Amino acid sequence: MQRMVVTQRDCKARRVPSGQMQMIPEGEFVNLTQDLGGNYTVTWQGNMLRIDGTDADALGRKPQVLEFDTPVDDQIVEAQVWQALETIFDPEIPINLVSLGLIYNVAIEQSTKTVTIQMTLTAPGCGMGPVLVGDVEYRVALVPNVEQVKVNLVFDPPWSRERMSEEALLEAGLFF
Repeated sequence: MQRMVVTQRDCKARRVPSGQMQMIPEGEFVNLTQDLGGNYTVTWQGNMLRIDGTDADALGRKPQVLEFDTPVDDQIVEAQVWQALETIFDPEIPINLVSLGLIYNVAIEQSTKTVTIQMTLTAPGCGMGPVLVGDVEYRVALVPNVEQVKVNLVFDPPWSRERMSEEALLEAGLFF
């Protein structure tokens, strides 16, 4: 799937594989190469970039909207953090990070409005690691009352398919 589109507005993107933020200006031609899991991969000026699905309108597509109930106090609701995490998909297969078993722990420090997440990758050498970390930081920061997101990439215990949900195993064709 390769399709040339023109950006409809300035758009934040993350460079693949470094995860470095970059702004694509309005009116630029980009080559849309992938749209799995609600995010978009484009090439622009010789760089491969990932655009979050919440910014899909910049590509002339319907944006993904993350909706959260307003908390009754100014606290971070852990269930909403997990809800945000479930909207982040592996860039190569359309399975979310929670179902893949890549999220090991979520810790919330209410006094500083900080969410700390321990996550792993399917392989330590995964080139998309920085991009996935950026996806987690971006989406979790959309949760009400979150002011800071810290992601710790860990490899102990190592990821294995036993960490996947039954649904993820079925989706990946690994359930037998």
